[in-house]
Amino acid sequence: MKIEKKVQSKYFKDILEGKKRFEVRLADFKCKPGDVIVLLEQKGKTLTGRKIVCELLYKLNTKEIEKFYKKEDIEKYGLLILAIRKKFNFK
Repeated sequence: MKIEKKVQSKYFKDILEGKKRFEVRLADFKCKPGDVIVLLEQKGKTLTGRKIVCELLYKLNTKEIEKFYKKEDIEKYGLLILAIRKKFNFK
């Protein structure tokens, strides 16, 4: 499956440089290891047009982190911690 998600510019840069290899997301969507996640760079509320194609390696759903999301949303969906890597196309 291919999933598109927005990422603020600071985190986008860290992912692009290989410093950040995980994503924490509200678990309001379905995904599984092997899925492709396209991360779209966002500055404020505007998309820049840059994107990174990543592969989902591991998924962990947790309901323990309440400081990043509304308690009601966490109770409803849980959170996803996504281990990702930049997708490589070998030719």
